[in-house]
Amino acid sequence: ASTALVEGKLSKNLKKILKKIVAKDAHEQLAVADAKLGGVIKDKLNLSCIHSPMVTELMRGIRSQIEGLITGLPSREMAAMCLGLAHSLSRYKLKFSPDKVDTMIIQAISLLDDLDKELNNYIMRCREWYGWHFPELGKIITDNLTYCKCVRKVGDRSNFASSDVSDILPEEIEEDVKAAAEISMGTEVSEEDINNIIHLCDQVIEISEYRTQLYDYLKNRMMAIAPNLTVMVGELVGARLIAHAGSLLNLAKHPASTVQLLGAEKALFRALKTKRDTPKFGLIYHASLVGQTNTKNKGKISRMLAAKTALTIRYDALGENTSAEMGAENRLKVETRLRLLEERGIRRISGTGKALARTDKYQNKSEVRVFDPSGDSTLPAVSKKRKIQEVEEQDMEVSVKAKKFKAEMK
Repeated sequence: ASTALVEGKLSKNLKKILKKIVAKDAHEQLAVADAKLGGVIKDKLNLSCIHSPMVTELMRGIRSQIEGLITGLPSREMAAMCLGLAHSLSRYKLKFSPDKVDTMIIQAISLLDDLDKELNNYIMRCREWYGWHFPELGKIITDNLTYCKCVRKVGDRSNFASSDVSDILPEEIEEDVKAAAEISMGTEVSEEDINNIIHLCDQVIEISEYRTQLYDYLKNRMMAIAPNLTVMVGELVGARLIAHAGSLLNLAKHPASTVQLLGAEKALFRALKTKRDTPKFGLIYHASLVGQTNTKNKGKISRMLAAKTALTIRYDALGENTSAEMGAENRLKVETRLRLLEERGIRRISGTGKALARTDKYQNKSEVRVFDPSGDSTLPAVSKKRKIQEVEEQDMEVSVKAKKFKAEMK
């Protein structure tokens, strides 16, 4: 019964029962609770089936009165039968497509983070351990994996002069390492210490290779389960969002504002408690679109990216199409908006918020103006002739007054 209801398949026992009970008459119709099962019965047994809301109500009535319709059946056995049917239905409902398993993504991203932490600890121990013997090597070789490969291949620093590490290091760095090994300030260590350090380097290299393999697996799984989300924010950020929400379906139920702040709950509640500004982004901060934005526009881009990401999550979780076209279109919109913000090409919106404000057309005015030096002097603008005449008249008045004064004195 569970196979028939859940998968819409017609089992052998059900086929025998239908052949015995239902007469092959064209005028009779068989009421079925599932439309798929009715279609299978019609194809296999050529029986006319009906499925409607009236049939659903009829089935509900039969289930509620099943103990009165079937005589001689104890209530304990009926309860056991109902429980067994419910377990069987639940077991068949757990059958899902292996391509839609988000549990694998949650475990993979958690393991990836754990591997990164362990690798950092192992590499730190390896550098400090071997640094007592050859401290100059840590400054010359900055890459951790290359450092461990070089230590594992050579071992004691006295072997660098006779060893060929050209397959690990470039020629210039190889020469610097050999020159530094001859004049190193490190202490001498025993062969047992070198063997332990080499064993630690083996562990680092093996974990690094496994991490690369796990990252490739995570990328393939993310493209199979959530291709649009992967296109929008990348594999790692998308996987962390799914792991933080618990599943892809739970993440699809979150609004865009929650998607924007996932991972920043501690800062959010602290800001609400102290009545300060709430955070602008959580895990979505590590997306490439937010990372390439300047500090001023990170909040705007993260808000728009969260809105488009919420749409892609719902499309991946609830849609039947598995293409990544929608994610590519939404990413292009966010990139266009980012370009406008970077170029400061945002047009001002009018008071209504619907129509764009009109700007005056620029006109090139070729009128040439000449500098007027008259405004440079603070003296009154009087002609020279007038100045000379005024001075002469003043001198004549002074001389006349002087003559009159002399004549009066006499």
